[in-house]
Amino acid sequence: MIKNKLNFYLFFKNYIYNIFSIFKTQMIIGVPKEIKTHEYRVSLTPAGVHDLVNAGHQVLVEEGAGLGSGIDNQSFSKEGAEILSRNEIFEKADLIIKVKEPQPEEYELLRENQILYTYLHLAPAPELTEALLQRKIIGIAYETVQKEDNSLPLLVPMSEVAGRMSIHEGAKYLERENGGRGILLGGVPGVDPGHVVILGGGVVGHNAAKMAIGTGASVTLLDVNLPRLRYLDDLYGGRLKTLMSNKLNLRESLESADLVICAVLIAGAKAPKLITRKMLSFMQPGAVIVDVSIDQGGSLETSRPTSHDDPIFEVDGIVHYCVANMPGALARTSTFALTNATFPYAFQIAEKGFDKAIQDDETLKKGVNVYKGHITHPVVAEALEKPYTSLNELIN
Repeated sequence: MIKNKLNFYLFFKNYIYNIFSIFKTQMIIGVPKEIKTHEYRVSLTPAGVHDLVNAGHQVLVEEGAGLGSGIDNQSFSKEGAEILSRNEIFEKADLIIKVKEPQPEEYELLRENQILYTYLHLAPAPELTEALLQRKIIGIAYETVQKEDNSLPLLVPMSEVAGRMSIHEGAKYLERENGGRGILLGGVPGVDPGHVVILGGGVVGHNAAKMAIGTGASVTLLDVNLPRLRYLDDLYGGRLKTLMSNKLNLRESLESADLVICAVLIAGAKAPKLITRKMLSFMQPGAVIVDVSIDQGGSLETSRPTSHDDPIFEVDGIVHYCVANMPGALARTSTFALTNATFPYAFQIAEKGFDKAIQDDETLKKGVNVYKGHITHPVVAEALEKPYTSLNELIN
C-alpha cells in the first residue's frame, strides 16, 4: 500500500512538473565573444550550457568565444549550444551574458528590452550609460549585485584574482629594465626587502597582502574601517602592519613605498582620488603603482586606463600600471572562478524571467543599473549627475 502511494505521488509530481514545463517561457541566452583588448574570458562554461539547455532554454554561443579560456566550440555544442555569429546572437537573444561592458562597436547591436548581464562599471562611463539608456536596455551589473551584509558576491572572484595578480605585476615592473627601482620584493639575506603599501583592506587588498607577505616583503595596509584592520591584524599579526587611512599616514607610507596597490572600492561609485599628482613627488623614483580601482575611474589623479599590450606609463618618475581588465590575462582561472559566481543568478533570470527573478531576490535586484531608459541605481545616477528612478516605480 505504501509503495503504491509513493508511486502515485511520484507520478503525480512528474505530471504536474511536465504540465508547468509546457507553459514555461523558453529564454534565449546569448554568449558573445569578448572583444575588449586582450580580454580572453568567456561568460559561460559548457556546464552552464548543459544546465540551461536541460531546463528547456536555448543557448547561442559565438564561434570562438571560449578559445581564449581553452574551451573550444565543440565543448559548447556538445552540451546543446548553437554556434552562431555575433550579429545573430545579438539579434536573437533575450539575455546577453558577457564578462566586460559592451564596446562602442557593440552598441548598435543591442536591442530594446534586451537583458544585459555583465560587468558594467557605469559610474565613470557616461557614453556607455547613454548608449544603454537610448536603447532601453535592462542592464544588470555584476559589480552592484549586493547581499544584505553589503558583500558583492560577483565581484569577489575577480577581486581575488586581481589582488593576487597585482603583486606579480608590480614585482615585474619594479625590475630596472621595466622602468622600476630594481627592487626584489623579498630581498635577500643582508638586504632589506621591498616595501609594499596597500590602500584598502577589502577583497583585493586582502589578497594582495596575502601574496605580498608570501614574497617576504614588508607590507603596510591602510583602511578607514577599524574593525577590518583588527581582523587583518589578528589574521597576520606582525607580518602585516595596519594603519588607519588618513592624509599623514598615507603620505608617510608613500615616502617609503616601492610598490603601491590601490584597492579601494565603493559599490557602483567612482573610485575616490586618494593620490594626487603632488603626492607622487613624495615617492622614490622608479616606484610602481598598480591601480586596481581603474575599472571605477582609478584612485590616482594621474591614472588612465591601459591594456595588457601597453600596460604602463610613467608620470613624474613613478610607474603606473592601470590595466582595466587585469584578470583577463589569466583567462582560464578567471573564467571558471567568475562563472561559479555569476551562473546561479543567470539561471534564475532564465527560469523565472526578469521581473520574477528580481522580485524574489533582493540581492539580484540591486544589480539593476539601468532599466528601459532609466538609471535605477542611486550611486550611478549621482556619479553621472543624472536622474535616478527607483526600479520599484517601473516594474510595479
